[in-house]
Amino acid sequence: MLNTFTIFRRELTSYFITPLAYIFIVIFLATAGTLTFFVGNFFTRGQADLEPFFGFHPWLYLILIPAITMRLWAEERKTGTVELLLTLPISMTQAVLGKFLAAWVFAGIALALTFPMWITVNVLGSPDNGTVLAAYGGSWLMAGAFLAIGAAISPLTKNQVIAFVLTTAICFIFTVSGSGLVLNFFSGWAPTLVVDTIAAFSFITNFNAIARGVIDLHNLIYFASIIAFFLFVNVQLVDLKKAG
Repeated sequence: MLNTFTIFRRELTSYFITPLAYIFIVIFLATAGTLTFFVGNFFTRGQADLEPFFGFHPWLYLILIPAITMRLWAEERKTGTVELLLTLPISMTQAVLGKFLAAWVFAGIALALTFPMWITVNVLGSPDNGTVLAAYGGSWLMAGAFLAIGAAISPLTKNQVIAFVLTTAICFIFTVSGSGLVLNFFSGWAPTLVVDTIAAFSFITNFNAIARGVIDLHNLIYFASIIAFFLFVNVQLVDLKKAG
């Protein structure tokens, strides 16, 4: 546990000693605000909720989260610091978990800084704050799933651009798998069980269920399983690189 915390603290600190963290947060806040107010018609809808805000989160994460994860292991391999890390008396699980938690907390900080949105909607009306809180929790869980996928991809290459593109491609599949376009394609010839399974793997479907304020154990287990599975893959891939 102590080793995991040491890696976590090292990684989280590293975010804020370079301009990258501040650039990411500014882009995240500016893009979320622009989409909410100008594309999502926040004011003209006449409803005191944050549906336009949370509705864009899967797409924001699809572009921005890979920018965080592309450096997790790819940069360590490129600079050669991964060899030093692997010689430390820590397990791969501790190293992977420490890096992931730091990235997840960093994403949580960026998400928490959108609190003026929550204040604004309370000033303008009487939103269901329980639903808003659930949506924030669901959004953070979804960010964890995006991060876990990106963290698993990052050890595969020293090139951060390749890591970014691969992560975005895989996350895109998880994001759109429940969309009408994809389901209509499969429903014409695939069994219902297959179509339902594809739909169940959608980030958007599971996130929207939580964002509506319905805390279903099924949705929580889904995101927890995605995170756990890809962190397991991450450990195996780093171990393979170490053995190689």
